[in-house]
Amino acid sequence: MEHNNYLTDQQINIIHKIPLFRGLNEDAKRTLLDKLDYTVTEISKGEIIIRQNTPCLHMYILLRGNLEVNIIDVSGNNVKVENLIGPRAFATPHLFDGNSIFPATFTVVEDGILFKATKESAFKLISSEPELLKNFLRLTGNCNACTVSRLRILSYKSIRSRFIYYLFEHKQSDTLSVMEHNQTQLAEYLSVTRPALANEIKRMADEGLLKVDGRNVELLSISSLLKYV
Repeated sequence: MEHNNYLTDQQINIIHKIPLFRGLNEDAKRTLLDKLDYTVTEISKGEIIIRQNTPCLHMYILLRGNLEVNIIDVSGNNVKVENLIGPRAFATPHLFDGNSIFPATFTVVEDGILFKATKESAFKLISSEPELLKNFLRLTGNCNACTVSRLRILSYKSIRSRFIYYLFEHKQSDTLSVMEHNQTQLAEYLSVTRPALANEIKRMADEGLLKVDGRNVELLSISSLLKYV
């Protein structure tokens, strides 16, 4: 890692636009970085920047790059949770929770830039700006909801059960689900191979359980699908 405390104008603009700092008035934006004790780090592919079960001592913003998030489950299996693509703040729920322990390992899969501010300076800043506090609480709630949903999917052993749960999570009506991922992305999200997922979807269509049209999935037999989740 190569550290420095210099941010370009473009990077400062990126920080101002991420959801955590969105909506701040101009005065707050001007003094934002002065209130944070931070470092800027170049991160390289293959580098582990956070390890599972280590303390969360900083607020993290991925200004550029791609991180893979993995957890080791109770059986010792390495389970991929998601990919984080900058720019975005991440791991915010763990900053001020009771244990402040990271539940996952974060590995760099694409070179990038990482911004880190100490927990103490982040707390002072967030507690001094009501709009920032609202943003922080909103993001924390959203992150927790996403994590619960993701881990619930991975708790199912079969591809069919994972896919059906995903469809129910993305229902637009009683019989229509709209996938937010293409098939390659979805296979990665479900932690399965693309050919295995494609074969399972074809089998389900042949069985009359669903009909796929692009990202729209018509759920043809809700009662039969529910048996798998």
